[in-house]
Amino acid sequence: MTLPIKMLRLGDAKLPDVHYAHDAGLDLYSLEEVTIAPSERVLVGTGIAMAIPQGYAGLVWDKSGHANKRGLKTLGGVVDAGYRGEIKVGLINLSQESVILPKHEPVAQMLIQKVEQVSVVEVDSLDDTERGSRGFDSRAN
Repeated sequence: MTLPIKMLRLGDAKLPDVHYAHDAGLDLYSLEEVTIAPSERVLVGTGIAMAIPQGYAGLVWDKSGHANKRGLKTLGGVVDAGYRGEIKVGLINLSQESVILPKHEPVAQMLIQKVEQVSVVEVDSLDDTERGSRGFDSRAN
């Protein structure tokens, strides 16, 4: 599969890439230096747009080093196949210290995943399962 990328700020943006040959995610890079205070949420620009093929979506995930060592978490994100605007990454700093992300720092990773299109149908009842309606922490009960 090829993934067309448009550089929105030539010379400033960095193309997404995989660090190792068999990595699942494409690294997304910050367009500018960003400082994130404790508990602060920011939207980090990447300076790129992409054309994800129909039938796929881009799922934005943490960089594990940032999450585990620095307390930075992505605020989730699904990039739909029809979106052609700038890819931005929502981050929150869960640590007690400010975090500085230099320009061109990998800030998140994107997995390109196949998605199934579904038709929603309203029904009067659902089939029974072993779990049933037990929700969070359902093993405890």
